[in-house]
Amino acid sequence: MKITVVGTGYVGLVTGTCFAEVGIDVTCVDIDKDKIAKLNKGIIPIYEPGLEEMVHRNAGKGRLTFSTDLASTLKDCEVVFGAVGTPPDEDGSADLKYVIGVAREVGRHMSNYLLMVTKSTVPVGTARKVKKAIQDELDERGSDLTFDVASNPEFLKEGAAIDDFLKPDRIVIGLENQRAQDIMQKLYKPFTLNGHPLIFMDIPSAEMTKYAANAMLATRISFMNDIANLCEKVGANVNMVRKGIGSDPRIGNKFLYPGAGYGGSCFPKDVKALIRTAKEKSVNLRVLKAVEEVNNDQKSILFEKVKKYFDNKLSGKTIALWGLSFKPETDDMREAPSLVLIDNFKKAGCRIRAYDPVAMDEAKRQIGNTIEYANDQYEALIDADCLVLVTEWKEFRIPNFNVMKKLLKNPAIFDGRNIYDKNELQDSGFDYACIGLDIQKQFSPN
Repeated sequence: MKITVVGTGYVGLVTGTCFAEVGIDVTCVDIDKDKIAKLNKGIIPIYEPGLEEMVHRNAGKGRLTFSTDLASTLKDCEVVFGAVGTPPDEDGSADLKYVIGVAREVGRHMSNYLLMVTKSTVPVGTARKVKKAIQDELDERGSDLTFDVASNPEFLKEGAAIDDFLKPDRIVIGLENQRAQDIMQKLYKPFTLNGHPLIFMDIPSAEMTKYAANAMLATRISFMNDIANLCEKVGANVNMVRKGIGSDPRIGNKFLYPGAGYGGSCFPKDVKALIRTAKEKSVNLRVLKAVEEVNNDQKSILFEKVKKYFDNKLSGKTIALWGLSFKPETDDMREAPSLVLIDNFKKAGCRIRAYDPVAMDEAKRQIGNTIEYANDQYEALIDADCLVLVTEWKEFRIPNFNVMKKLLKNPAIFDGRNIYDKNELQDSGFDYACIGLDIQKQFSPN
């Protein structure tokens, strides 16, 4: 079976590589010549655990190739996956120019029946636009070639994408006829042998499923952050509250961890796009508007705690940051809370020294040398007035607190992910603040 995946970003590269892993011949296409040249040399443009080894293995066996020429890949191709970006427009709607551009090129160059599958996260109704774009190009050519379209949204978690693809919770596919269903069933058979569900539905429902899933997860995060902020005011401990409500099987314990706000390529963009889609249909998504507002505010919560601790006197302070990526096991900094914190601290006149195990190069690309970058987590602490933990990388979980206390000018830790034990740190002589516990109960400012 031969397929083409258009787009070698996070979704496209993982998708193409995992299909190749089960024996399918895959060509990944991108208009970025530099990226394709690097991929052909074995240089991976993103960080994802296990991906580099899998790319090298399948490329070495000839099952995975990379190209900038979509037209040349379409001969004898059965399925084309569109996995290009859908960045938000200024009004929050998804920009579909890349999605439609791929469809038009497919229509211009296809030479046999194929199935065009949208893998990108797109608003409801996009498949109709993709179908029209392909048909318009075929009509322009005077061609009677046939094709089908389908929607196959991705549910990959950055940092666990390989496992998510090879052992999926579910595979959602929207399509229009039995021929398309038979092709997709054959394509995904290697991933369903162990009982992972393959869910077929109409295309609009598949398109909506992706947005609804991300919106629900974002809602749980913002809800818990709202509860955490209330816990601080009423003297409750949000960690206990989380355990209490998470034990209810109707609620469950996933995505109930309070923190410094969500980020990444999916939640912020998809919530905005869903709100925009609803507005176009005269539907007011009041809950999601509140979710977005809570998250925007939450990204400044650690800054406010630090400011309160130092009695609003932050100018000249040195702030150590642990973590820059929006979550562990990725170098993705899109919409990362660290970016908001850095901006707030810089405006307050602070000096910032940061360390992240993976995302340092990406940070330099986005914000340059406006902050200092440490070579390791402990170097970031030297003579710093406090530590702000933003991303819960594994290597931050059990640090050497004795060394930390010696390096810090002032032994204060602001834990944005609630990974440390308050009593242990206080017994060791640290001032400690986390999310969802009254700051006055956490320490008494010097």
